[in-house]
Amino acid sequence: MNRQVDLETLTRAKAHSGTTEGYMPGFGNDFETEALPGALPQGRNSPQKCEYGLYAEQLSGTPFTAPRGQNERTWCYRIRPSVKHVGRFSRIEMPYWKSAPCVEDHIQSLGQYRWNPVPMTDAPLTFVSGMRTMTTAGDVNTQVGMAAHIYLATADMEDEWFYSADSELMIVPQEGRLRIETELGLIELEPLEIAIMPRGMLFAVKLPDGHARGFVCENYGMKFDMPGRGPIGANCLANPRDFKTPVAAFEDRACEGRVIIKWCGQFHETPIDHSPLDIVAWHGNYAPCKYDLRTFSPVGAILFDHPDPSIFTVLTAPSGVEGTANIDFVIFPERWLPAENTFRPPWYHKNIMSELMGNIHGIYDAKPEGFVPGGMSLHNMMLPHGPDVEAFEKASNEEQKPVKLTNTMSFMFETRFPQHLTRFAAHEAPMQDDYIDCWAGLEKKFDGTPGVK
Repeated sequence: MNRQVDLETLTRAKAHSGTTEGYMPGFGNDFETEALPGALPQGRNSPQKCEYGLYAEQLSGTPFTAPRGQNERTWCYRIRPSVKHVGRFSRIEMPYWKSAPCVEDHIQSLGQYRWNPVPMTDAPLTFVSGMRTMTTAGDVNTQVGMAAHIYLATADMEDEWFYSADSELMIVPQEGRLRIETELGLIELEPLEIAIMPRGMLFAVKLPDGHARGFVCENYGMKFDMPGRGPIGANCLANPRDFKTPVAAFEDRACEGRVIIKWCGQFHETPIDHSPLDIVAWHGNYAPCKYDLRTFSPVGAILFDHPDPSIFTVLTAPSGVEGTANIDFVIFPERWLPAENTFRPPWYHKNIMSELMGNIHGIYDAKPEGFVPGGMSLHNMMLPHGPDVEAFEKASNEEQKPVKLTNTMSFMFETRFPQHLTRFAAHEAPMQDDYIDCWAGLEKKFDGTPGVK
């Protein structure tokens, strides 16, 4: 664990448990980690003087009086208190990053929409400046709802750091790896993994492959949690041990940089003359984490019928209404389909939730054509949708034997609120104008006589 402080690189602790070096396993655990021996106080949170001349500071993710089990906070032991990381603020513009409410005149959000992948660019864009908002829902000022974004990144965040006071961020890479340097440690992220960045967590994103594209769900409301399993029991779906929280890491480095803050939908910058990634040790349960979607253990019908897509929920951000989520994060991974005498793709439906889908990898069974990796679709609340003609005919007539869906990973950001298109989504993103035509060939089969048609 002992390593000399290198002023040019992140000094990182060694993991003491688990099987993945640099990470600690578990979801919502109370972790403790130190990058230098003895930096973490024992038996108290705020000693009169901290080892190494560090400052003790608490980062709270919930009100102080939140119930036990929901209360989240982390004690940090850092080279400088975070008041030294901010100064006078100046407003800056991020014209493509929008927050709810964002209801544009002359843009119609009522409809079924689908987009091709937003193409990469040669322009120098960081993870922050390359954010492109597709939809918004709810109200950032009252801390309800969400926004869905595409990020296009071609440049590292050099001497530049960011945090959102508005939201928790779920990062879903689709192309290119990310190196996320956070206050509490380092997260290496690749496609088919996700990362959760808590509200108020400062970080910078580097690009090991030189470019990256992916999706972001910006959660204004209660933080993501694991769904209750109910009759499923103690296992399957996403298992807590597969969530990985980074060990302590820090920089002690002088520089001329800036911190960017998102606050109530506005963006501000403040100059800084050192790296703010200076937490040498920490303990608590308010921390970033990553999760490998390939470790999700799906369950399903093993005799007949197609269950509701809620069985594929990885994480849920609850609302004030039990069973009605502010956001559900749902995935559609590789899995076996064994149900007999059953229409196996998702059935035709409309519901109270608004569904924004993205394709990370491969082919989605209900839309084998047109919904390609990097693409997105939106089916707003109470709008009917379902399989296209090809998927319907194939599933209605194929021989019913157990089949494994392979080469597939799609996801859904589902919310109780209607999702409003941004100007970028309506006019600049590559919308498929003919998407609605995928149902045009569905024929009337009813002729008044009994029997299947």
